Amino acid sequence: MKKVIKPADPLIALQEYTAARIAIGRAGTSIPLKQSLEFKLAHAHARDAVYSALAVEALTVRLKQFELPVLHLHSMAGYREQYLQRPDLGRKLSQESVTELAHGATPADIAVIIADGLSAIAINTNVIELLELLIPMLRFAGFTLADIVLVEQGRVAIGDEIASALRARLSLVLIGERPGLSSADSVGAYLTYNPKPGLTDELRNCVSNIRPQGLTYKQASKKIFYLVQEAFRRKLSGVALKDNAGSLHE
Repeated sequence: MKKVIKPADPLIALQEYTAARIAIGRAGTSIPLKQSLEFKLAHAHARDAVYSALAVEALTVRLKQFELPVLHLHSMAGYREQYLQRPDLGRKLSQESVTELAHGATPADIAVIIADGLSAIAINTNVIELLELLIPMLRFAGFTLADIVLVEQGRVAIGDEIASALRARLSLVLIGERPGLSSADSVGAYLTYNPKPGLTDELRNCVSNIRPQGLTYKQASKKIFYLVQEAFRRKLSGVALKDNAGSLHE
């Protein structure tokens, strides 16, 4: 009997360009054992990321290199399960944190706010390296920086309340993104001009998938810096602020 040669899967060549699960083959009506186990491992990593904790002490030590005060705040979500079930509580500061910010602040251009979000692992792993590139760029351009803020159990919108209390003209929230099955360590950067409580997402700009295997620190810092400059130049952010910088290059 003549042997039938199956044609190669044309999608295999694309594996070089993406971590997505494509051209994984099959074993009967299922997927091969190796790929099945890899999927379960990725799912476990994603679950671990969601329940991971912000390394507050270690981050505080490393943030000292920027010679700015570091504030440690907390949202109204008292524990992780509540945070996951009540997104609204993660958008507001606890009463203790509100009191801590009520002592007044010197006006500044930018407030950098670091929150765990849905992957504290992403923040613990990537945020310092990103800031080591970004903060010198902002300072060289003449922007003044408010106190750096670490927020536990925080959502994106909590940055509006914090930046408003710090009297900052723009909030830059660096937060752990929802983990996927190929990336559990992605950081998102959200910029909001003229931040204040009650704003909604159409007034923000987002730079997503910041990690070595995604948007690199160098690429992300350039993109964030461009958006910050444009936000101050045009005095707005969000859907009205278009990214016309072109393609990113190292």
